[in-house]
Amino acid sequence: MKTINLGKDPIFSIALKLAIPSMFAQFVNVLYTIIDRMFIGNIPQIGEIALAGIGVCGPIAAFLASFGNLIGIGGSVYMAMKMGAGDNKKAEEILSNCFAFLIIMSLVLSAIFIVFRNQMVWWFGASEETFGYASQYLAIYASGAVFAILTIGMNYFITGQGFATVAMISVVIGAVANIILDYVFVFVFNLQVAGAAWATVISQFLSCFWTLAFLFGKRVYISIKRHRLSAQIAKKVVSLGFPAFIMYATDSVILIVLNIVLQKHGGADMGDMLISAATIVQSYGLIVLNPLGGITGGTQAVLSYNYGAKNKERVIKSFSVISAMAVVFCTVMFIISRFVPQYYVAFFTQDPQLAQMATWGIKAYTLGLIPLALHYEVTDGLTALGKAHIAVCMSAFRKITFVILVCLIPLFLPPHYTFVAQSVGDGVCGLINTIIFMFLFKRILVKMETETIQ
Repeated sequence: MKTINLGKDPIFSIALKLAIPSMFAQFVNVLYTIIDRMFIGNIPQIGEIALAGIGVCGPIAAFLASFGNLIGIGGSVYMAMKMGAGDNKKAEEILSNCFAFLIIMSLVLSAIFIVFRNQMVWWFGASEETFGYASQYLAIYASGAVFAILTIGMNYFITGQGFATVAMISVVIGAVANIILDYVFVFVFNLQVAGAAWATVISQFLSCFWTLAFLFGKRVYISIKRHRLSAQIAKKVVSLGFPAFIMYATDSVILIVLNIVLQKHGGADMGDMLISAATIVQSYGLIVLNPLGGITGGTQAVLSYNYGAKNKERVIKSFSVISAMAVVFCTVMFIISRFVPQYYVAFFTQDPQLAQMATWGIKAYTLGLIPLALHYEVTDGLTALGKAHIAVCMSAFRKITFVILVCLIPLFLPPHYTFVAQSVGDGVCGLINTIIFMFLFKRILVKMETETIQ
């Protein structure tokens, strides 16, 4: 529970104390998705088809949850800037407004997704065999999405005040509950796909309860209080959080595009199997991307705080340390991805053809990890410094590149080669965006000295 002094503690120490719990929390958060898919993939007789159904549904559910990042990252960055400038009263108003924004947004989104769930799963890659599983899972998940969105969004405000371990615990509570409830609901009560969905919703409720209890309590510097809604705060929060939203939301969108392309080019014989393989590959990708986002996103507070305090030296050092941590993590994951994907795939399926396809897909999907580390820190770092418009352009560049490649590759190569599109986009865009950032960074630091944060 010990907090961190963002303005005085050594940068490397702060980065570790923020990044490690945040990275671990993001990894544990991935377990919600992965554990569901593992249990579903091993259901006797229907496992492979049910897994394809969840593969169609998964990106849609992730898109819904990405709205928590929009408010959570944007609001926590804004709050940290105000804390760095010594304006704790404004920081409290920001936190309280963001809590209200998340509740309103999550309720509206849940209603929309429940009403239009059937159309969504048809549009985004379901077949006649997988439609029922996808629709059932999405209906249950969306009914409890308010808990997922609140947990994701409000945890950033806990980390932003230096309590990264507390934020990590909230995710661990939910993940442990999900493992237990998945087994009980899926195999003991024989609820199959519906059981996995209800296990996720209940687990997310437990995480949400822990998160809100802490932010309403007295141990935090800035707690949730009653404040009037502010259009000015909403505009600023959305502008700061939009790059992260684009990154997370379009990750979901491009996975939906991938599912559509695989279903179309795979045809009746291979379409569902390709989507099942993509579901496993995407699950592995989450193990890499979410903890990477934990490193670069979880450490935004130190950049924002010192930017607000106009401490140029600490801003520069923070970028260097966080970038190095991200590169080291991705290098390790790149090496692991070359040698052990077959053991990971074995948790999802025992079908030899599906296992071979998914193993190849993981290796192809992760070739661009090292330049991707720099891309994540550049976009998250720019957001932390209030330069969201630049980060949005960089994120959009990477996503557009991926979508173009996904659509073009199957015209010339077998459809499973679309997995390579991720690596090409990560490599090319990661390097280009890093070069652009190096030219912009000096100008940003000069502007920092005279800029007033509104």
